[in-house]
Amino acid sequence: MIRDLTVLIVEDDPNVRLGCLQAVQLAGIGAAGVESAEAALRVIAPGYSGVVVTDMRLPGADGLSLVRRCRELDADLPVIMITGHGDMTLAVEAMRSGAYDFIPKPFSPELLVEVVKRALEKRALTLEVAALRLALSDRRGVDGKLLGRSPQMERVRKLVAEVAHSPVDVLVHGETGTGKELVAEALHEMSQRKSGHFVALNCGGVPDNLLDSELFGHEAGAFTGAQRRRIGKIEYADGGTLFLDELESMPMGMQIKLLRVLQDRNIERLGSNQRVPVDVRVVAATKDNLLQRATQGSFRADLYYRLNVVSIELPSLRERREDIPLLLEHFMLLAASRYGRGQPTLTQEQLRKLMAHPWPGNVRELRNVADCLVLGVPAAPFDFSPPAANDPDLESGSLVETVESFERGLIAAELSRHEGSVTRSARALRIAKTTLSDKIRKYGL
Repeated sequence: MIRDLTVLIVEDDPNVRLGCLQAVQLAGIGAAGVESAEAALRVIAPGYSGVVVTDMRLPGADGLSLVRRCRELDADLPVIMITGHGDMTLAVEAMRSGAYDFIPKPFSPELLVEVVKRALEKRALTLEVAALRLALSDRRGVDGKLLGRSPQMERVRKLVAEVAHSPVDVLVHGETGTGKELVAEALHEMSQRKSGHFVALNCGGVPDNLLDSELFGHEAGAFTGAQRRRIGKIEYADGGTLFLDELESMPMGMQIKLLRVLQDRNIERLGSNQRVPVDVRVVAATKDNLLQRATQGSFRADLYYRLNVVSIELPSLRERREDIPLLLEHFMLLAASRYGRGQPTLTQEQLRKLMAHPWPGNVRELRNVADCLVLGVPAAPFDFSPPAANDPDLESGSLVETVESFERGLIAAELSRHEGSVTRSARALRIAKTTLSDKIRKYGL
């Protein structure tokens, strides 16, 4: 995301401006330069996708005035101040006025690039959160439902977008709480079936003796208590999408009936011999390895192969820890709106605890923690005490750095413990080997 942002250098000395531009551009970051605050303000607007680096001494309006004007235009826009030795008082005033950081002259290109990168990380997250807040009012698209900027979630979104318009049935696999129903909803809302019903059924939440009626419906008098005809879930989903969660818990006899429906797209209500055609897309979800269960004889292999035309694998939260800040911000925003409370600010120590947690309940567990944080109640298993208002650890721009620092240290420790074995380290971290390999390349390990 950083490569898409721009650094605006505001410096009236052409040689210094050129030196700053070259240093930033050599680091692979887009940059542009202007000679005055007035010229800068013609470029900067609310939502400007970048950061500003400005000299204190400028012709016309000075750097301090530019900081204040940027603050008025966009309070979250990072402005970095370049100051001389005699300008420290003004530098302090600039920080009080909302400057992100200041760099005293003379400075090395490496220092400039380091400070700029930190500011860009903050700006990238700020813009993403702003886009997220817009998504709260319009959650119809796949980006509004399947949140995260990790490579794993990008692959999931891409696959959902590719198959949404196809009538093919889909099998979604993932641990409890990873968002399998959200994938099904996204498939439905992005398809031509979005005007039809989205019908969800948890196969493990319905007693076996009632599941037949729930799925296929029944005629009046089909069994004791059946006083009138009832349309089942499959028929009700005609023209839409049927989501079957916890498919692994479906009884063997019901698996045979479901396979028949998938093959010829007809159903028979209980107590009727009439075949009713249905046009329904089935999205099934499971947390188990269905192929392994089929080998063991507890799941029908033919049903597995019939459903597994397109398979979507949802990563656990452990495998995409870099998404925790964004997801937490999203869930706290929802909770603050729902409960009429303010949105809390977390310290780095609190974030480190969140990053270290194994998240067995995945995204669902994170959402519960966000609710507790907004309500100000204990969030088991975390021991969070409210931070003091003047706590120096309250640093809004540290989310990305905290995530990457923790994750890099965790991976490095496991690789060292397992003598560099990626396979054993991945098993210890409870993530896929391919995911670990991606992260090893990312962090240069």
